[in-house]
Amino acid sequence: MNPVANLASPDAAVTLAATSQLRVVAIGGGTGLSTLLRGLRRHVSVPGLPSTEQAQIADLAAVVTVTDDGGSSGRLRKDFNMLPPGDLRNCMVALSEEEDVLARLFAHRFRSGDALEGHNFGNLFVAALTEITGDFAHAIQLASKILATRGRIYPVTTANATLVARMDDGSFVRGETSITASRQRIAELTLDPPDAAALPETLNAIERADLISVGPGSLYTSLITNLLVQGIPSALANAHGIRVFICNLMTQANESLGLSASEHIERIYEHARASVFDYAIVNTAPFSPDTLTRYATENASPIVADVERIEALGVRCITGSFALEDNVVRHEAGRVANALLELGHRAARRKN
Repeated sequence: MNPVANLASPDAAVTLAATSQLRVVAIGGGTGLSTLLRGLRRHVSVPGLPSTEQAQIADLAAVVTVTDDGGSSGRLRKDFNMLPPGDLRNCMVALSEEEDVLARLFAHRFRSGDALEGHNFGNLFVAALTEITGDFAHAIQLASKILATRGRIYPVTTANATLVARMDDGSFVRGETSITASRQRIAELTLDPPDAAALPETLNAIERADLISVGPGSLYTSLITNLLVQGIPSALANAHGIRVFICNLMTQANESLGLSASEHIERIYEHARASVFDYAIVNTAPFSPDTLTRYATENASPIVADVERIEALGVRCITGSFALEDNVVRHEAGRVANALLELGHRAARRKN
């Protein structure tokens, strides 16, 4: 199969008129998911406002990992026996109006105070709402409403689950922070307890979706962790909408050093025990020598786009320029969102 042309032109906008708006689900965690949501946010239809050509998303749902046990989230998880709010809070801010003072407030991190230093205001706010309501998922919905987010945000599970990794030397490491700090590479990831279940609202959103994305984000601790939750793999395997993997730009210590794009997909399939992608969006644009040198100090390098091997897995590969180079390499959210939405509209037209 040939890659879809012109999906990643730097100046490209989605040129397809939105004859029908899409229902979109984005699954992931960390900075990768919040970056993608910033790109999708401007395409979400807002009730009460005139529809525009950009308003191509009728409903947007973010499904977010909740296994972080470090930083402010980890402290709150330990002190209040609650789920970590950090990744969910980042998604709330990404889906809000970024210029809004409330969004800046939710993103604020305290720089002093024995008890407050290092804590994020948004995390504390969610902790307070959780104590008031007694329901973490409900607290997230209330906080999202206060921020007037352009989309719904769900924790992938409300079970207080811990990541457990079997490393390549046969040892076992518990907890996301310890796994990330380990010098060994992850061979297999599991959840404790293993029967952590997905929210019914999440499964319903996946079932109804026209377009489902997984990634970008750390292969194991942001992506695979979601697919260990009961109900998520089967929901993806049986989904009616198209399923798109957004591949990372660079390899990452412990998680993906030396892995090509197709090997990322293979690791996901091994843990999901199912084939769950129709498309993969993979960057093929070169990086500057300065960026390559900077990442080489961490033994990281651009992920190899082995297109033929990807398509041998039955996944159509969409290649192009999807990177934004700065101090840290990130996806260019607008280009990725445009590529996703064009895929969604083409699939919708074929159905009709």
